[in-house]
Formats: sequence, structure tokens, C-alpha cells
Amino acid sequence: MFSCEKTKVDLIVHNANVYTVDNQFSKAEAFAVKDGKFVAIGSDRNILRHYYATQTLDAQGQSIYPGFIDGHCHFVGYGETKVRYADLNGCKSFEEVLERLEKHNENNDSEWLLGRGWDQNLWDDKRFPENIELNRRFPDKKVLITRVDGHAVLVSDNVLKIIGLDRTNRIDVKPCGILLDNAADMAKAIVPSLNNSQRVKALKIAQRDCFKYGLTGVTDAGLDIRSIALLDSLQQKGVLKMKINAMVNPDDETMDYFMKFGIIEKERLTVRSVKIYADGALGSRGARLLEPYSDAPETSGLFVENEDFYDHVCEKAYNAGYQVCCHAIGDAGVRMILNEYAKFLKGKNDLRWRIEHSQVVDAQDFVLYKEYNIIPSIQATHCTSDMPWAEERLGSERVKNAYAYKTLLAQNGWLINGTDFPIEHISPIETFYSSVARKYLTDNKLSREEALKSMTIWAAKGYFAEEHKGSIEIGKEADFVILSADIMTIEDEKIPEVKVVNTFIDGEMVY
Repeated sequence: MFSCEKTKVDLIVHNANVYTVDNQFSKAEAFAVKDGKFVAIGSDRNILRHYYATQTLDAQGQSIYPGFIDGHCHFVGYGETKVRYADLNGCKSFEEVLERLEKHNENNDSEWLLGRGWDQNLWDDKRFPENIELNRRFPDKKVLITRVDGHAVLVSDNVLKIIGLDRTNRIDVKPCGILLDNAADMAKAIVPSLNNSQRVKALKIAQRDCFKYGLTGVTDAGLDIRSIALLDSLQQKGVLKMKINAMVNPDDETMDYFMKFGIIEKERLTVRSVKIYADGALGSRGARLLEPYSDAPETSGLFVENEDFYDHVCEKAYNAGYQVCCHAIGDAGVRMILNEYAKFLKGKNDLRWRIEHSQVVDAQDFVLYKEYNIIPSIQATHCTSDMPWAEERLGSERVKNAYAYKTLLAQNGWLINGTDFPIEHISPIETFYSSVARKYLTDNKLSREEALKSMTIWAAKGYFAEEHKGSIEIGKEADFVILSADIMTIEDEKIPEVKVVNTFIDGEMVY
């Protein structure tokens, strides 16, 4: 009688509903993993017939997807926020902000009182807050609280005094302690850094939360030398298993340090891109628009740098073979950086220079994404978060070209999706839900297949990692997630209820 000798592997997963996200978007029932890689994918019958394993997992019919990859977030910043910032997300008034700060201050012996997440658009009075109460309630503290988008801060008078800012000829300095973009960065720069043990604790928290929500990889949008060195060290020691694509900050010291090594591709760390900013954020009216804000006709937002800066960074990155990834939210910001990229890309290419957010695009500018193969990196939850007030900012006509994900997708046939956490919630399930089920500007929502690709294989492609990550295929890294329900078939309204059951990295269960 014919007998088939079985091959030993490390892990077999069977009785599953597997979405491979390969080129055919095919499905399977089972797969085998050895040495952290997928070695076989197919039916239960074939996998169990030809392989046996140290560990076998019966998925009991649950749905499995490639590990989710956040295409744009702030992994290091998220951890730091969890360690020492008061959580101000969801506050319905400035009084609630103050109450949370007082509670946080009770257990905070630092000279600094920090918070993050306030959003004046959620308040009855939607004007920017003033720092009068900060000065009165916390006279002995240096107070800095960051708006939800990260582009505006409210600081106490003693912080203003340290950085020496006044309103003379500066559009990024507002009355009573509000600082935007460049001015906000000046204030943030004087906040003392975490010590090494605090930084390690912060990164462990960030990793823990990523695993909880099914993330096996992230792109951190802008890091300094010290942060990337620490990530590398902890990954080498096995303390961090999270796979990280690190964009470097655009100062000469940081760029020169990394670009002398060329493209860096390690087992868990990639360094091959630089992060720059064209403008600010829509919520704080710092995003640069071609025409004034509909609800604030005295301003059109701001560019954060001059043309010489963009020329310098782009030339340096182009010569080093690095991607340029530029934050651009307003239609003027997007147009400026599209034209800036065109100076270097000069037509069709596979350099994958990116525009992060691509939030408001003038109708005539969409074609430039295709002409120069510029890739949009979107955050679908920005649309649903901004929905209550976006039309007030932009007006009924201009808003039609905002959050235009389907139109952007059509330019190159793919795009990158992420959360921008901690600005939005860390969950990729929320990203998926916002992509496919949004009730606002519905002509530009994504299909479920497009949404899943945007947070797996296309997110990997966003940093040239699609040959190794982003799908369940033979030879690729065995990163996958098991969910409590099938997000590809359940009703829209049930998607937010879906939970992560297990997260695996290189075939190892990490959650």
C-alpha cells in the first residue's frame, strides 16, 4: 500500500478560513510554518497529509489574515504618550481637559505637566482654548498639552517665556498660549527626554498594544538617531519583535548618519525613507489651502518650510536611494509637494515617493500621482473623525475632493493605509471599517478587498517589503492574525465588534 512520508514543520494551522491576499486573492484552509516562514498553503487534507508539526492549531473555522501593517503611525511617540501624558482624547469641553490634567497631576511629581488628545471641535465653543486656567491652576508646573493632530499645543506662560515667542510676524503663534506647527515644535523641543528605562518601558507598551490589535508591522513616521538605535538594539536582543519601517527625520545630522549606510534592511528593521512636512493639520487650520478656509477666511493655513529646504532634502534622498515621505493635507500643500517631487522623479519610476495623508487634493492634481508614480498614504479614520466639521472648513464644493481614496487608488492601482496613532485609535479594524463603511463622501470609500490589501500587502509594498511580508504565501514571513469574525463578509455595522483572537509573528504567537 502506498504511504507518504510526512515532513516535519514547526507549526500547522488548519480548519481555518484563510485569506492569503496573494495576487489572485485566493483562500485556503490550512498552512504550515517552518523557521518563521510559510512553507505550504492549501487544503486541510493536503497539509495534514504531507506535514506534521511540533505545534498544531485547530482554528475551528475562524478567519485568518496576513498580519496587519500600519502604513503610517508614531510607534515611539505612542509609547511615550502612554508613559507620561494625560489622556485628553474625547474631552467634551475645556473644563473636562482641566479636570483630567488635575487628576494626572496628583500622581505626577515632574516639573512638567503634559497631556495629549484635546480637540476643540468636540466642544460647544469650538474656538481654541486659552492658557489662563493653566496658569492659575498649575502655577508651579510647565504645562504643555498637545492637540489630537499633534500640530497644535497649548502651553502655560512660563513655557512661552522659556522659548521667547511672541506674535510678531508669526502666523503660527496665537493669543494666550496656542502654538501651531513650527512654534509648537519649539515648545516640544524643551520638554526633557525620557530616560533609557522609561523609553524601554514605553516601547514595550507600544508593542503590547500593537499585538493586541493584530499589528505585526508598523511604519513610524519620523524618528531621530537615538530612537532608531534603541529600536535596533531591543530588536537584536529579542525584547522587541515588532517589525518597524523607520522614516528618519530630515535634519542633516540624521540623514547623513543613515544615508552613509545606504538602505538598511534587517530582520525586523527597515530604514530607507525620510519624513518631511509640507503643511499643518486641517483641524487646527494649519493645513495649507489654495483658497482661504471657509469658516476662517482670514487664513489659508501655512507651509512649514521654504522651497530651499524641500530641494535640499529631496536631492539628498534621491542621491542616496531613499524614499521621500511628505505630510501634506491641504490642497496647496499637496500641489506644492507634487511639483517638488516632479523635479526629481521626472516621469515613470518605481521609487515609491509618498504623500502622507493626501487629505485634500485639487481636482486637476490627481493625475500627477499617476504621472510620477507618487503613492498616497492615507488614514481612513481621519475621514470619519473629521466628518462632523470638515465641510465647515472646506465648503461644500472643495470637500468633494477630500478623503478621495477611490480616486487616489485609481492613479497607481494601490495605496497605503494606516491609523496615524496616537492621533487616531491604534486598531486596524477601525481602519478597515472607516475604509469600507463610511457614511460621508461615500463615492470614495474602498471595497473590502481594497481595504484589506491597503493594510497588508500594499502597506508592505509602501516600503519595498512586499516580497517578504504582507500576504500568506510560500517563502514569506509567517505573520498572521486570527479574528473572531470574518471582516470580509459580516454586515458593516458588526465590523467594529470584531476582536483579535491571536497575533503571530514569524510563526510565534505573541498575543
